[in-house]
Parts: sequence; C-alpha cells; structure tokens
Amino acid sequence: MRVTTKGQVTIPRNVREMLGISPETEVDFKEENGRFYIVKVGEPTTATGKFHKFRGIATAKMSTDQIMGLTRET
Repeated sequence: MRVTTKGQVTIPRNVREMLGISPETEVDFKEENGRFYIVKVGEPTTATGKFHKFRGIATAKMSTDQIMGLTRET
C-alpha cells in the first residue's frame, strides 16, 4: 500500500467490508502500545449537499423526455 502526496491511502475492499465502512463513514485512528488501529466512529452521515433536501419532492407531471425537451429549447 502506498501513501499519496496528500497522505491518503486506499482501504482495501475486503477490509472496508469486514469493518462495515462505506462512503461517508467516520473513522479514527487509535494508538495502543506503539501500534495504530483504524476504528469506525459511527454510521455514515446523510448527504448534506445544497440540493439534498429537495431530493424526491418534485411534483412535475412530466416525462423525462418532456423535461429534457424544455432544457434543450433555445
């Protein structure tokens, strides 16, 4: 495993699966007797992007093709 110039490493898939680590999961590093351990801090947080609160609330009674047609009109 190689550390990037930003100090990042990729946690192998099998390790992520064993620890239950998925995207947005918080992890921490614990030191014990000169050894470091990665530990899961909590469950993944919900997305907080600026449009996340609007997800799933659209009320337009239009098909995808109709909406795409509107966005392509000049």
